[in-house]
Formats: sequence, C-alpha cells, structure tokens
Amino acid sequence: MFSVSLTIRPIRPDEHEIVRRLLLDNGGQGVRFEPSAFETLIENARESLVAIEDGRVVGFARALGDGCFNGYLSMLVVDAKFRKRGVGRALVERVMGDNADMTWVLRAARPDVQGFYEKLGFQMSTVAMERARRPATKDISKGATS
Repeated sequence: MFSVSLTIRPIRPDEHEIVRRLLLDNGGQGVRFEPSAFETLIENARESLVAIEDGRVVGFARALGDGCFNGYLSMLVVDAKFRKRGVGRALVERVMGDNADMTWVLRAARPDVQGFYEKLGFQMSTVAMERARRPATKDISKGATS
C-alpha cells in the first residue's frame, strides 16, 4: 500500500505549475493547458488535491460536484514512478469522501485504467451522455496551431 510519508492535501498556489507539468508529462490525454486556464480549473473545482511523498508532488486529483448527491472526478494523475503504491487510490478515496448518497462519475478513456476504477467501486454506465469539447486549435505543448 502507500507509504506512511504520503500526505493528501489541498493544492497550494505554488504547486499549480508543478501539477500542470505532471499532467502533461504523464500522458494527460490532451491536457495541454495554458497556465492561466489551469489556474481557472483549480479555482473552479470543488476540490483539488495533491499527493505528497517526501516533500514532492507525486499525484493530483480534481473533482467537481455539489457535495451532496453528484460528483465528477475530472482529473487524476500519478507520477509514473509512484504508480502501484496506493497513491491514486488514496487521492480518489479522499476526494470522494464517505457520503454514500453521492453518485460519482468519471471519464476513463484509457482502457488500462478500467480495472483500477472498478476496484474503487466504479462500474460501466449505460445512462451517461456526453457532449465532447471541440478539438483543440492549438497544441500548447509544441506551440503549434492546427
């Protein structure tokens, strides 16, 4: 499981850029945010948490919701060197809390993560619909425009 030195806590402003890079560096699935946009994502979230191991940010979770009945786990990333140690589980469990009346949803686009979320009680849904965002017009990581 996770190390006793693992701490889960709200993100601090001085960690925003560290987390943004963590997302980009660990296959953020198109998560190429301008720094100002990322600030807005953090500010508008119900909860933005970091996992700290030995003073280093090794994971991040962001959730939206009403705090009563509906929650959306919108981002979860764990540094590749710290996976399979319980960091992701600790972040998800902390962000969801223990309110059994809440329904949590997420988009698990990568096939390799389905088993992880199933172990946390998630299951495939046939009731969700989505309106996908339009394709990016600028690849921020490379400074190119499409």
